[in-house]
Amino acid sequence: MTMTYHDEHLLDRAAMLALRGLIALQPESGLGPEARPGFDALMEKTPAAHGVTYEAAEVGVVGWWCRPGDAVAGAAILYLHGGAYVVGSAAAYRNFAGQIAARAKAATFVAGYALAPERPFPIAFDDAKAAYRAVAAAGFTRIAIAGDSAGGGLALAVLAAVATEARLGTLPAPSAAAVMSPWIDLALTGDSMDAKASADPLLTRTSLAAAAHLYLGEHDPRDPRVSALHGDFTDLPPVLLHVGEDEVLLDDARRYAAAAEAAGISAELHVWQGMVHVFPANLALLRAAPEALDSLADFLRRHSAA
Repeated sequence: MTMTYHDEHLLDRAAMLALRGLIALQPESGLGPEARPGFDALMEKTPAAHGVTYEAAEVGVVGWWCRPGDAVAGAAILYLHGGAYVVGSAAAYRNFAGQIAARAKAATFVAGYALAPERPFPIAFDDAKAAYRAVAAAGFTRIAIAGDSAGGGLALAVLAAVATEARLGTLPAPSAAAVMSPWIDLALTGDSMDAKASADPLLTRTSLAAAAHLYLGEHDPRDPRVSALHGDFTDLPPVLLHVGEDEVLLDDARRYAAAAEAAGISAELHVWQGMVHVFPANLALLRAAPEALDSLADFLRRHSAA
């Protein structure tokens, strides 16, 4: 495992202080279905990337293509959005995914997988795997998987599943995976769940536990289809993880990177001082955000090269 620690930019420190103050003034909100409009409105504020066209499509599931004008032929990214398996949408995430697509020079499909509680586990996993199959059926031969938060955890679970199918010759092997602040452990057993509780202004054990129950019900959170920590690491491609130092999910990323290393998988872990959950989405506010996206896209581009 390669671990890179990023010191906080001075300007980002001031921006985070202001952001924390703003969040503290807001009423506490949960991660239930009622939060969907506000969450989508927030994600839609991400600026569209220059030179990227956006197209609603059905690729295994409904979603959005983000296509850079200089996309490399044969390379694609399957993007799985965040939102604790309860909120978030492909439409709201298309600009954020387009920022990655532009940097990676790869056509990127944002999958609109099923949300709980209306469509609980394992439907999101099944939808994401169906999207991977459909991207492959569309003629792409070098497919990377990316995602953030719950979508990051889902990306790593699907990565293991499609790698297994690739060994059987039924799917092209994934070329790489890159995730931001992945939620991998829905049992919430990481030490940072408590150690970072006072530092994280966005996520709490209570809100995550409620979302996990909406998605899983009484199902075992150690099921590899929801927790890649308990999955098969055999023949996985290189994996990149970005995480903020001030988030309760810090140990999800650290433990996955350590497990990947123990299994002989190439894993790169980037920990960002002073940053919080999915900080790369704050492109207009944080200098660290475009740096992290540049790093992520460079990784995907290198591992998806012909």
